[in-house]
Amino acid sequence: MLLACDEVGRGALAGPVAIGLVLIDSGVRRMPAGLRDSKLLSEPRREAMSPRAAAWVRASAIGEASAAEIDELGIMACLGLAGSRAFAELSAANELIDDVPLLLDGNHDWLSASIDHRARVVTRIKADRDCASVAAASVIAKVHRDRFMRRAHDARPLYSWDENKGYSSRAHFAAIDEHGPSELHRTTWLHDRSPAPTLFDLSVG
Repeated sequence: MLLACDEVGRGALAGPVAIGLVLIDSGVRRMPAGLRDSKLLSEPRREAMSPRAAAWVRASAIGEASAAEIDELGIMACLGLAGSRAFAELSAANELIDDVPLLLDGNHDWLSASIDHRARVVTRIKADRDCASVAAASVIAKVHRDRFMRRAHDARPLYSWDENKGYSSRAHFAAIDEHGPSELHRTTWLHDRSPAPTLFDLSVG
């Protein structure tokens, strides 16, 4: 039994951060052809792959932390908060073994403390690229969050969220300047109009 986890929306200006968590067991079949990190798939291919990834794993869950929570608590705390929500949902529906290994993309464990060390977190750089389980979590979470941002665009089409999904772009900043921020914006992030590419690159998360 193995858990695998990835985050999406970490560097966005608007919308929640979402954590995808999947459960893999000994009965897992060969991974779906074409499964890879969500950032390496086009939007139509992610949409097509998400149900296949969800069917491949034994179970999956998504936890979110809102823009308001990010403003209040900070992004790192909210990664743990969203992760704890995904973990609680998954563990409520599935019997997890003690000290179950949990593969986490990156080199920093932001999750263990938030789930009371109920899993043995193993960090791995580029796990979303190299590990099918983390790629599945990435695709499932990315499609979930993108759909949320498209629905938000339908309700308020001022910010082109159907295209930028809440990330930084010239059009997004121009809309904020013209209309002001919405309730989905992380207002504590808006003072810096020259963000580092590694934080706000549209390809990230």
